[in-house]
Amino acid sequence: MTTRIVTDSTCDLPAEIIEKHAITVIPLYVHFGTRSYLDGVELSRREFYEMLPDSDTFPTTAVPGLSAFTTAYEGLAEQGASEILSIHIAATLSATSDVARKAAEEFTSIPVTVFDPGQVTLGTGLAALAAAEAAAEGRSRSDIVELLDEMAPRIHSYAALDTVEFLRRSGRLTAIQYSLSAILSIKPLIMMHAGELGSERVRTAVACIDRMVELVRGLGPLESLALVHTNAPEKAESLYQRTRDLFPTDEAPFSVEVTPIIGAHVGPNAVGMVAVAARA
Repeated sequence: MTTRIVTDSTCDLPAEIIEKHAITVIPLYVHFGTRSYLDGVELSRREFYEMLPDSDTFPTTAVPGLSAFTTAYEGLAEQGASEILSIHIAATLSATSDVARKAAEEFTSIPVTVFDPGQVTLGTGLAALAAAEAAAEGRSRSDIVELLDEMAPRIHSYAALDTVEFLRRSGRLTAIQYSLSAILSIKPLIMMHAGELGSERVRTAVACIDRMVELVRGLGPLESLALVHTNAPEKAESLYQRTRDLFPTDEAPFSVEVTPIIGAHVGPNAVGMVAVAARA
């Protein structure tokens, strides 16, 4: 029995990890005006963040059609997969999982299960990686789903944003909220856990990062910890140096630039942490 793992481009796993574990990644779309790009295929992260600040058109994002998923599933079946586990960004944030489920219902060659870890960026990526590692050990699709059911509630994602402008432009912040935030120079701290998107308003950038670190420390011992940023590698490195004692191993952690799919909403110069709490 061969179980293969599918995810989407919001997972933010490094390319070498995706290749090593033979994870199939389905790209979402980024739109700049009338131009459409496949995330990570036709538009790199560097290109996106260079375009973002000076663009007259606010970028939007879109989920690929049903055929993108069925084509991926069919390709894996032809390669010898006997079952597929498709792991995607939280359904509370994107319709990606819904499209994947419809594709799974239509695809009958081999069984496909769609799993929603209720996460974003590396929160989804770490779940996909755990699934791929378990699949490489020969574990069945049902066993891996059981593993993910246990793991998902232990995943926590945080991001300290530099500005509320992009939340406003994407429609996730009302005009009144934006005005108050701008006047008070509020820095939003965004949190994602178990499918629920939360936030706190902090007065300064330093205090926002302080609060994020406090929340991560409060999780207790960690199974894994990673860094994410939106075109802010220096901030990510500074955060790493400050919090090295939190990382469960001495190995260099993942430190990745966030996909344009998420960057379009949070804007540049944000930094975050994705933590998996240790089993109780």
